[in-house]
Amino acid sequence: MNANTVLSDIKKRKFSPVYLLHGDESYYIDVVSEALEGQVLNDAQKGFDQTILYGKDTSIVNVVNAAKRYPMMSDYQLIIIKEAQDLKWKTEEDLLFKYLENLTPTTILVFAYKHSKFDKRKKIYKAFEKAGVVVESAKLYENKVGEWVVEQFGVAQRQIHPQAAAMMAEYLGTDLSKIANEINKLILNVPKEQEIQPLHIEQNIGISKDFNVFELQSALAKRNTVKVMQIVDYFAANPKSNPLPVVIGNLGNYFTKILKYHYLPDKSPQVASKQLGVHTFFLKEYEMAARNFNRKKTFEVIHHLSTYDLKTKGLDVGPFTESGEIIRELVFKILN
Repeated sequence: MNANTVLSDIKKRKFSPVYLLHGDESYYIDVVSEALEGQVLNDAQKGFDQTILYGKDTSIVNVVNAAKRYPMMSDYQLIIIKEAQDLKWKTEEDLLFKYLENLTPTTILVFAYKHSKFDKRKKIYKAFEKAGVVVESAKLYENKVGEWVVEQFGVAQRQIHPQAAAMMAEYLGTDLSKIANEINKLILNVPKEQEIQPLHIEQNIGISKDFNVFELQSALAKRNTVKVMQIVDYFAANPKSNPLPVVIGNLGNYFTKILKYHYLPDKSPQVASKQLGVHTFFLKEYEMAARNFNRKKTFEVIHHLSTYDLKTKGLDVGPFTESGEIIRELVFKILN
């Protein structure tokens, strides 16, 4: 079930008697668990009717016995099993299977199963699906993080500029908890009526709006040598903020998309945007890049990027070993 739908139901106090929260990404497991902790019981009721257990310190026998009790001070009792992957599923799950067939209606039972997916082939997984709510919190692919950022701002009824979303996605990686913290920071610090812009990213997150890999890509697309060298000099002076392997990796993805753009039979905005996996805002830049880098030159650039990626890994370094010299030599070859 979609996590946002589950969160919406919880906010409306539409509770399920059992939740299985599982997956490689901890973010939604934590968010749904915290939402239930915040909504099911008030602070006074929690002392009587809320139980937090940990998989390595308890057993399914204890969980089921607790689930069969009735609440003392409220309509529900809430039981959350954190690190539920540490329970002895192989030897004790049959007892839980029987409980799922005969639920206590006043108990809300939550299994926070982290760091891996629950085995969907098992009969108990089907029992979870039938008896309650199952949420899989999967890791996002890198090319989907930007969309997720936009979606999260949309849930908060805020707008973010496509370039600002792309900056966050590239520089913050795929750790959703980390990204969510930065999103919350922006929501708190930027006035509601304002769209989140690259300047806000620089002010609140510390990513330069003028000297970043997106500006480097744009300058290369325009063959703006002066701007390219300004950015490269900044990267050379700030290697920790702009690791060379990350920069080269981003450029590799960028020029691969330029090559793909060359071969698109239909370059209309809707089709090209979908095929390249980018916002329509960026298509004019790709069109310009394709004019300035023909197919042959784009192949050459991708070859250079592959070669210099090896240099960042200590292979075939040649006379230059410092990252600043490597990136300067690379962009010279790209532009010539």
